[in-house]
Amino acid sequence: MIEIIPAIDVINGKCVRLSQGDYTQKKEYGDPLDMAMKFEDHGIKRLHLVDLDGAREKRVVNFRLLEKIASRTRLVIDVGGGLRSDDDLHIVFESGAHMVTGGSVAVKDRKLFLAWLRNYGQERIILGADFRDGKIAVSGWEEETDLGLMEFLTEYVELGISKAICTDIALDGMLEGPSIKKYIEIKSELETMELIASGGIGEMEQIVMLDEAGIDGVIVGKAIYENRIPLKELENYIVKNS
Repeated sequence: MIEIIPAIDVINGKCVRLSQGDYTQKKEYGDPLDMAMKFEDHGIKRLHLVDLDGAREKRVVNFRLLEKIASRTRLVIDVGGGLRSDDDLHIVFESGAHMVTGGSVAVKDRKLFLAWLRNYGQERIILGADFRDGKIAVSGWEEETDLGLMEFLTEYVELGISKAICTDIALDGMLEGPSIKKYIEIKSELETMELIASGGIGEMEQIVMLDEAGIDGVIVGKAIYENRIPLKELENYIVKNS
């Protein structure tokens, strides 16, 4: 069964959602700890925590919040945003993260990212592949590159990466549906890689479609916060398919 992974994006200690990665299109949804505890109460096992302050400042910022969530829940937490140094990685792991997602660092400092992969292993280091129009974007999605998505993923799989979160920025927060064809294409070419789809989920049926297509995981954000997918519906799907 597909792993359902709610997202908590954090700015100034608040749970927020952006539209298409635009910091000016921000909507707040309250306390991240409260939300994480609700997720756990509904059978969720995993959490994707994004430090958007950290992504902009290029360093880890919201690690105290991570500590709170890690100490008050049993959620398996992967953390992204602002991871640019060994110190950043040490801080988030010490604060309770089980895994980290590196996107910008994988583009801008490949040597460092590969050192993390060697030192911590495939299970703890996730490749973040945020893309717009087939090209990788970094720095909180504010900077686009010339790197092609498939080229980027393929190279890192060959270097030992086994997990990747692929986010279609153009669809993120829009609730219009994910890039299912793109994810099927990626999975067919990189069968051994654990693929987590992100961006655009707006209704439960889209999660079911990704599940039926053999996608390993899906990140869900705004659809939960806007009650387009009630937590009880997610809970029922998890129980039914577990």
